[in-house]
Amino acid sequence: MSESVSEAGTAAPAEPERAAEPAAPAPLNVPRTPTGVPEADACLERLADADHLATDGHVAVYEDVLRGLRDALTALDARPEPPAPPTPYPSRP
Repeated sequence: MSESVSEAGTAAPAEPERAAEPAAPAPLNVPRTPTGVPEADACLERLADADHLATDGHVAVYEDVLRGLRDALTALDARPEPPAPPTPYPSRP
């Protein structure tokens, strides 16, 4: 109980506690080193968007980055089409 006693000896009501305000978004300044893979680098740069959002907005950015990285890895695993068969030389009459 947080009551203070006034000079007259009577207890003064305590001030109501204020709800803590969330801190404003602040950049984390985490360095992002380029990988040399354009798709992965674009995803890493997308992480910078989280610096300007409140915490509840980070999930959407992280999910988007994860989706982009997953797509880039899937593209690396995709097998290229087999080469076209060589064309035969024309026959001579």
